[in-house]
Amino acid sequence: MGSTPRTMRQIHRVLLLAAATGAITGLVVAGFDRLTADVLLAGVLDLPLGVQVLCPVIGLTVAFVCLRLAGRGTTPSTADEYIRSFHDPTGRFDLRLVPARIGAAIATLGSGGPLGYEGPSIYAGAAIGSALQRRLARWVRPQDTKVLLVAGAAAGVAAIFKAPLTGIVFALEVPYQEDLARRMLLPASISAAVGYVVFAAIAGTEPILPVAGQPPFNLVDLGGAAVIGLLAGAFAWLYVRLLRASKSLSERGHPAVRIIAAGAVLATTILLADALGGSELAIGPGYGALSWALDPKRAVLAIAALATLRVAGTCATVGGGGTGGLFIPLVIQGALVGRAVGGLFDAQMTTLFPVVGMAAFLGAGYRVPLAAVVFVAEFTGRPGFVVPGLIAAVVAQLLMGRSSVSPYQLPGRSTV
Repeated sequence: MGSTPRTMRQIHRVLLLAAATGAITGLVVAGFDRLTADVLLAGVLDLPLGVQVLCPVIGLTVAFVCLRLAGRGTTPSTADEYIRSFHDPTGRFDLRLVPARIGAAIATLGSGGPLGYEGPSIYAGAAIGSALQRRLARWVRPQDTKVLLVAGAAAGVAAIFKAPLTGIVFALEVPYQEDLARRMLLPASISAAVGYVVFAAIAGTEPILPVAGQPPFNLVDLGGAAVIGLLAGAFAWLYVRLLRASKSLSERGHPAVRIIAAGAVLATTILLADALGGSELAIGPGYGALSWALDPKRAVLAIAALATLRVAGTCATVGGGGTGGLFIPLVIQGALVGRAVGGLFDAQMTTLFPVVGMAAFLGAGYRVPLAAVVFVAEFTGRPGFVVPGLIAAVVAQLLMGRSSVSPYQLPGRSTV
């Protein structure tokens, strides 16, 4: 049976709720970012090295306590929880678990765990949208049970990355491998826009990673983008399997053993990173590591070593039960792969290749080529990278097959 068309009053009400979702999400994400990055993580980076190496295991322990006690043994999933809820026929989002998961994320990320802030931001936005829709259900048609879930997720991404278009596209694209969510473009758009404006009013509008230069569009450069896509696709295929294995390990064995083992790996990565260029290269989401690697003076072997340390740290954090996003780890890894390849051929390509690598790795790992390309333009402040980024993202995704970092994605709407 087909659904009844929306009336203009229903459309206006949904858009109003979407705007409210975006505003609340922007405020919540700004508070989460300020507490986690500017207070806790900044404090960790100011500590002596001997204390820094102990912080991640403390964070994993606190995260475990949050999930086990407050969350009644729930999983550390955040972005995956959005995708799972999207495909849940009942449209239910368990709001009782939100404080536990957000608390675990603050503990994991604030102590230096090398995961992204976008996972908890997506989760918080989806929770806010679901809560509003549940409270004001009479304003929304029964067929639109997930509209504010998507709107909130879009606002969360838009806010934390200061990238409204990325928020819209990612929220619509990530539930499926080869499709987009339907009938949700306008609510997602208004929510992402409002979420971005509120967050930017607090945190500023500067791109997270300003990148200099504009890539020329000649056959050599576009051919190089395709090569980066092939390499990134191959590495992303391996990385996704490591992450999926790490998620599986987080559900096995005694929690104390997992946490101690993960803490030992993380402490080792911090010590090795300190010898390489500074402990901050292995701590946190990786923006500092990316800035360090973009220096044209860095040796290819040093960049490859850093990429290895970041993979080990991320997998250890996931395996230890840490809570955080995998969007940014994929982006950082793609940039490091692109930078290493660029360093092998031409030092002048140290801008183009890392950016193309970001799009390829993210597009392949999450099966979101459109969001990956839009993210590159907004994240770097350089829309000129879209064309080579799109080529690389498509090539990398072709190499991935059906693999994805999320187990909850479906190929398309026809399979529901």
